[in-house]
Amino acid sequence: MSTITNRQYFFQHLAQTSDKPIGIEVASAKGIYIKDVKGQSFMDMIAGFSVCNIGHSHPLVVKAIQEQIEKYMHVIVYGEFIQSPQVQYAKALLQLLPENLSAVYFTNSGAEATEGAMKLAKRVTGKTRVVSFKGAYHGSTQGALSIMGDEYFKNAFRPLLPDTLQLRYNNIEDIELIDDKVACVFVEIVQAETGVTPAHKEWLIALRKKCDDLCVLLIADEIQSGFGRTGTLFAFEQYGISPDILLLGKALGAGLPLGAFIASQKMMSTLTHHPVLGHITTFGGNPVSCAAGLAGLEVLVNETWIQEVVEKQNILVNELIHPAILQRSYKGLWMSLQFSSPELTKKIAATCIENGIITDWFLFAEDKIRIAPPLCITIPELKTAIQKIIKSIETSL
Repeated sequence: MSTITNRQYFFQHLAQTSDKPIGIEVASAKGIYIKDVKGQSFMDMIAGFSVCNIGHSHPLVVKAIQEQIEKYMHVIVYGEFIQSPQVQYAKALLQLLPENLSAVYFTNSGAEATEGAMKLAKRVTGKTRVVSFKGAYHGSTQGALSIMGDEYFKNAFRPLLPDTLQLRYNNIEDIELIDDKVACVFVEIVQAETGVTPAHKEWLIALRKKCDDLCVLLIADEIQSGFGRTGTLFAFEQYGISPDILLLGKALGAGLPLGAFIASQKMMSTLTHHPVLGHITTFGGNPVSCAAGLAGLEVLVNETWIQEVVEKQNILVNELIHPAILQRSYKGLWMSLQFSSPELTKKIAATCIENGIITDWFLFAEDKIRIAPPLCITIPELKTAIQKIIKSIETSL
């Protein structure tokens, strides 16, 4: 009698997103390490794409999950019953945000947060045009795909939403193309999938002013940059601006699925009438996910990891050096390494896996390797990872 392995089932019965998945069969994950079923340990240098900012399976998060599961899990669609994990997490988040961000709408993911924010902006302003930027990634659902800044990923799924416009990121001149027909502007404070491209401060301030002048809502996407990744809890804090709507996801759930869009109570109230249930979700704000997220946030603000980000960034800048690296871009504990071709980059990434380092490339920059470890990584661990990455580069040349 033949035994079908998990690996065989994975390829035969699970939908695939690429023809060459990483393929590690996970047995456990703790801190910055992932172990496979053969017992090999890998340093997770992408933190589950910035989901696991406090590391994997933090004991306080696990405890919060266990305690909530014993009380209740799903009870009804989001927004009908008063559920303590949602209320307490929203309260904790809002205490850390500007006063104009006073109401949280929990979703299942960052992409759903994008969709909800788009609807909210149209409802509040009565306008339809949505502006985003070339190189932008806000998710891959239909609405989010419509404002994605890369044509390759969009072309196969047209027609998409009408009345969208993509401008050049960090380009002052293009700001003048925003007019009074625009409902909102979606902007990543740090563009993720172009390979960690931070906004220029002068540009972002000018964008904020343009939106103010024309009554256009500025929507800041901090789905990847949030929760300490750049050295402050949220990256927009470093720019002296406040968005009208804030998008969160990834690390928001401390390892469980969770997203959110956050705006003023006045704006959010427009979704309650004409029509009633203007935006609804069944599983958004799942109480177990909210309990995990709240525990994760408490861990993050009580530890010194955010304060250590700049020191660890400087270690990456000063020690992750090799002649084959053509360019580096970084913001906090988040870096891209550019090589001469996508083929070499993917070879290096595969060699990193062989050497016990999990990394990957960027969606719109296949010639760049992603470095984004959990913020809890220690300096000795970081230096060990750097040595292994350099070794992997050398081996791949």
